[in-house]
Amino acid sequence: MNDSSPDLYIEQLNEVYIRVYSHDAGIEQELSEYFTFMVPGARFTPAYKSKMWDGKIKLYALSRKTIYAGLLKHVIEFAEYNKYKIDLSKVDKSWLTTDVSQDEIRRFVDSLNPSARGKLLDIRDYQYKAIHHMIFSNRSLSIVPTSGGKSLLIYSTIRWHLKHNRKIIIIVPTTNLVEQLYSDFEDYSSFNGFPVNDYCQKLYSGQSKEFTRHVLITTYQSIMRWTPQEFRNHNIDVAIIDEAHLAKAKMITKIMESLTTTKYRIGLTGTLDGTLTNSLVIEGLTGPIHKVISTKELMDDGHVTELKIKCILLQYSNETKKAASRLKYQDELNYLVTNPKRNQVITSMALSCSGNTLILFQFVEKHGKVLYEMIKEKAKNRNVYFIYGNTSAAEREEIRKKIESEVDSIIIGSYQTVSTGINIPSLENIIFASPSKSRVRNLQSIGRGLRLKEGKNHCILFDIADDLSWKKRINYTLTHYLERVRIYTDEQFKFKIHKIVLED
Repeated sequence: MNDSSPDLYIEQLNEVYIRVYSHDAGIEQELSEYFTFMVPGARFTPAYKSKMWDGKIKLYALSRKTIYAGLLKHVIEFAEYNKYKIDLSKVDKSWLTTDVSQDEIRRFVDSLNPSARGKLLDIRDYQYKAIHHMIFSNRSLSIVPTSGGKSLLIYSTIRWHLKHNRKIIIIVPTTNLVEQLYSDFEDYSSFNGFPVNDYCQKLYSGQSKEFTRHVLITTYQSIMRWTPQEFRNHNIDVAIIDEAHLAKAKMITKIMESLTTTKYRIGLTGTLDGTLTNSLVIEGLTGPIHKVISTKELMDDGHVTELKIKCILLQYSNETKKAASRLKYQDELNYLVTNPKRNQVITSMALSCSGNTLILFQFVEKHGKVLYEMIKEKAKNRNVYFIYGNTSAAEREEIRKKIESEVDSIIIGSYQTVSTGINIPSLENIIFASPSKSRVRNLQSIGRGLRLKEGKNHCILFDIADDLSWKKRINYTLTHYLERVRIYTDEQFKFKIHKIVLED
């Protein structure tokens, strides 16, 4: 082999995988190690403990010499870093990008005359650019913070692909998001006359399982049992994955791997969880990350409401702290969410807030329902709603629409059903009633209150934390609180700490 020969050869296998190989087995081994990662929390799994699994994920299959097509950019970066020559002659440029200019996309989006709540939308410059990127890059993963107009980006993109007679599947994590996205499409189309019902259909439990129209809006669970042949039979041209951070789940991996003929692959999410492994898997299944805009930039430009964070640090007696120092994690959680005095603080806080208020909880029976009953009993002339897993999609959508015309409602909702996707612009207060350290969950929850609405000039987040530290030991949930503070600092959110002493 002469010095001008490529070190790495790359070719397209299908819409899921590329083949990457070398005549030097050592280079292939380097590539395998470069794309091998320890899975976060792997050591706690039964497979790892029984030594059936080494806890690692290997994104490059050395035996087959394949890797997800969405990671092509990272393969090229690996080669450039190591000064390896690459042969890309078997990768067609039209497979990677669509020849369309920003001006053409701007004119197309303007021609749609999208509207919201009876008014033509004033489309922002970053939204035009984001839509162009989603169409120009045949595969991409766009990071769009809450209130960045994610559903408008999806709507504009599907209208472009419908113009080119392409079949589209939009996958969302929950049934209420199916209903909400469909409703958003109707809202956007109210001036331009686009017949949403003729082109779009919903699929989840209780809906027709036949894919008969151009656009299918569905949940991961609803299509997970489709066989690879069924995916192929539907001839899906475009796959759009909303809230794509959930793509780390096995079900969405299975779905995306089954779409072997789907050329256009678009992921959207408000945030990723920060772990390199999960980010690369999602990129591999969709495409390279594209950061559209940050929440701080949206605030600075006046596109979302001002966020005020009040960290409420509850103080406990030394006797309580000493006793709590012996508690395991789940026992500490159980003590906090069942603590009557703590729940009274949350109740009083909710009742003292003016404007629509959302209280987020983790445990339904021992916390959510308790707070609901306490608040409902004391709330005079205020509507109090309870939303959790068993609340049907139709009920959730009905509650959401009611709240839009109300000014002093209280919603007690579970993180699992409310923190992601539900659009309630009229929210003015959010209370974190249960401890959580998840970056995704916290930022998605904050996003519930940032949407603009006439007469609303800010949203207040009450982040409740519990100081049960004893001597040098910091209690579990306090470390979660410290992690949330780090997130606020990273996102450049302003916050103030207030201490409240709980009386024994």
